[in-house]
Amino acid sequence: MSQPLPAAMEQWLAYLHTNKRYSPHTLAAYRRDLAQLARLHPDTELASMTNQQIRTAIARLHASQMSPRSLARILSAWRGFYAWWVPLAKLSINPAKNVKTPKVPQSLPKALSVEQTQALLDHPAKNLQNDPVQLRDQAMFELFYSSGLRLAELVQLDTHYTKKDDYESAGWLNLDERELTVRGKGNKTRLVPLGKKAQEAILMWLQVRASLLKPATPGHDSNALFLGERGSRITPRVVQLQLKKFARQSEIPGQIHPHVLRHSFASHLLQSAQDLRAVQELLGHANISTTQIYTRLDFQHLAKAYDQAHPRAKRKN
Repeated sequence: MSQPLPAAMEQWLAYLHTNKRYSPHTLAAYRRDLAQLARLHPDTELASMTNQQIRTAIARLHASQMSPRSLARILSAWRGFYAWWVPLAKLSINPAKNVKTPKVPQSLPKALSVEQTQALLDHPAKNLQNDPVQLRDQAMFELFYSSGLRLAELVQLDTHYTKKDDYESAGWLNLDERELTVRGKGNKTRLVPLGKKAQEAILMWLQVRASLLKPATPGHDSNALFLGERGSRITPRVVQLQLKKFARQSEIPGQIHPHVLRHSFASHLLQSAQDLRAVQELLGHANISTTQIYTRLDFQHLAKAYDQAHPRAKRKN
């Protein structure tokens, strides 16, 4: 069990949970990041923390070989906490403001080629039996690629909108309209289209879905679109493991995880449509700068085609 944090930090996490409806995964990450600050300056009251102490804490974490990406995430949590707490506590400054971390090297998201994606989804489909797990997995992975969902968004989907007692659907399916309602980061809701292949796979899965329901299935899981073999809502870890198995069956090299299908969705859509704003909306990105990284993937695709086709671009071996 994690150690309790200072009261103000616990209040901030409670605020994010209740008011912002942050996911348990995100809250757990914030808790770990806040604990780093409490550990590095155990004798300093949060209200007395200085800008120099924040810089020192970051420097110590950097000296412990922590990556620039991890440092940036940790500092973001500290900065977010103080931005919320400074006005409440009537402090004069946010001590985490203007503190910088080592530059994070920009890496391109991993995406499959169109051919690899087709192979990933088509190979198992040829051998589908009337097995609920196989049909469920085919539907899940068609849906990832069809709609560009995050893993957390997929597992929270229900078969239809439900609101009863203390439960309300965070995402749900509308097969008639071929669309999904999804609640993404920052508690923002968006509509995303459902492709024909995904619709067909989901319809096949829904025909056998009831066979995975159990008498002990919790009430709030009874409407979950995707179920685990124990009858409860499928967990992110099971989805990850099943996708690895799926990739092995399709003989796709490398580590394939759910976000690869999201990246592939974005990259392939941008290559075809060339509409950055549309891709931003479909992915649920708050800032278009986040979406713009896919333009670099698109340029890589164009550059490769150029190298292969242009008579003066080919390199001699």
